[in-house]
Amino acid sequence: MPRIAGVDIPNEKRTVIALTYIYGVGPHTSRKICEELGIDPSVRAKDLTDDQLSHIAAFLDKGVVHEGNLRRQIQSNIQRLKEIACYRGLRHRRGLPVRGQRTSTNARTRKGPKKTVAGKKSVKK
Repeated sequence: MPRIAGVDIPNEKRTVIALTYIYGVGPHTSRKICEELGIDPSVRAKDLTDDQLSHIAAFLDKGVVHEGNLRRQIQSNIQRLKEIACYRGLRHRRGLPVRGQRTSTNARTRKGPKKTVAGKKSVKK
């Protein structure tokens, strides 16, 4: 498996698809990398030469925020929102959806499993 930016990319996938396994590299960036470096996008990742792999790694280091740096940048942005106590920061702090989704019925991914609250007991006659 070729290793680029600390990530093992899959052998049997086309280069354009394999590069998207790197955090921060999507389909658009992947196509741009292949185009600028003159790599055929349909070539399998296992068929890339060491020279091409080093060119890809250099391109990523030079022009694309990826992997650890991107994760750190996203975390610092969220931390800043929490510190300035804006609406989005408060939603992050409470673990609720941030982008305006409804929470009365859905939002189980952010809120976690249901917490059942005991209701009133009905009086039987």
